[in-house]
Formats: sequence, structure tokens, C-alpha cells
Amino acid sequence: MRKRSRTVALSILGATAFALAGCREEQVDAQAFPDIESCKAASSQGGLFSVQECDAAFAEAQTLHVESAPRYDSVAVCEEQHGEGACGSEDQVAGGGSGSIFMPLLAGYLIGNMLGGRGGLAGAQPLYRNASGGYTDAARSSSYSSNSGKAKLGASKFSKPPATVGKAPMSRATAMSRGGFGSSGSSRGMFGG
Repeated sequence: MRKRSRTVALSILGATAFALAGCREEQVDAQAFPDIESCKAASSQGGLFSVQECDAAFAEAQTLHVESAPRYDSVAVCEEQHGEGACGSEDQVAGGGSGSIFMPLLAGYLIGNMLGGRGGLAGAQPLYRNASGGYTDAARSSSYSSNSGKAKLGASKFSKPPATVGKAPMSRATAMSRGGFGSSGSSRGMFGG
């Protein structure tokens, strides 16, 4: 009887440890770039990504930018959230849409690579300036001190952000009720060279 209870206890302990290990989010190698040229230059110096991956990731980030960038009802509100000179009309920034809706300019992009560079792209995210001089992604889930460098990030950082195209733009009151763009992020990351 004693032997059975010891076996059951060990089985439960093993199952618990396995379940807890399964809860930890997969980490991916990530790198931020201010532009596609920086990614291609890093590629030629043995960086994480090939030129083809740079092209694919930049195209994905641009698509997400058009679909999911924050939209504001005035350039003043946009600049309060992203900094002076960091905004344009939806028509200028996205290449279509309304001239009375304003969006932040793309200030870089973040690329994630699965399995330490051997498993392909985890995805890409557009990066925007925030009012404090840092950078944030379209979903406002993370804030970064720079738009260049490498880090290990959770795979969830590359989830598709919610679409904003066709939705009502944020007013000053809406932006303030959300704590401002980029200030409600759940984590802060820093990129190092």
C-alpha cells in the first residue's frame, strides 16, 4: 500500500512540473530595426535574418501598420501620443483613406525568429514612437527604449494586433482614457546592440 501511494505522489509531482513548464511562454530571438536597410546590412554581417526574411518581415509590418496603426481625429492628438512630426494623415501614411484621420509614422519594425534562428519567422510588428521618446508596437502591449537591437521576447509579442482601419478614430478623451498610446504596455523591453 505504501509503495502505491509513493508512486501516485511522484506521478502527480511529475505531472505538475510538466504542466507548469508548459505554461511558460516560448521565447524567440527578436531584433528591432529602424528601416529595411538596417536589417539587410545586419544580414550581410551574419545577423539573425536573411535578406529575404528582412523583405518578408518588412512587408508584414507595413501591412499590419496599414491595418492596425492607431488612428486619431486630429494631428494634434496624434502628436500628443507620438511626438511632434511623428504623424501624418491616413492618406499620406497608409496610401489611402481619409485626409481627416491621422496616424503615426512607421518608426521601425520588430522581427522575431523561432527556435534560435532555425525555425523561420515568428512574425513582424510595426514600431511607433511614443510621447516619452521610446517605441511601442501597434497593440500597445510592449514599450521599448530603442528601435534597434536584439532581445529575447515571448512569442505572443508577434500576435496580430486588432484592426483599426474603418473604425472611429480616437479623440483626445479616448486616447487619455486609455492612458495614452504606448503607456499601457504590459512589459518594457530594452534592445541592446
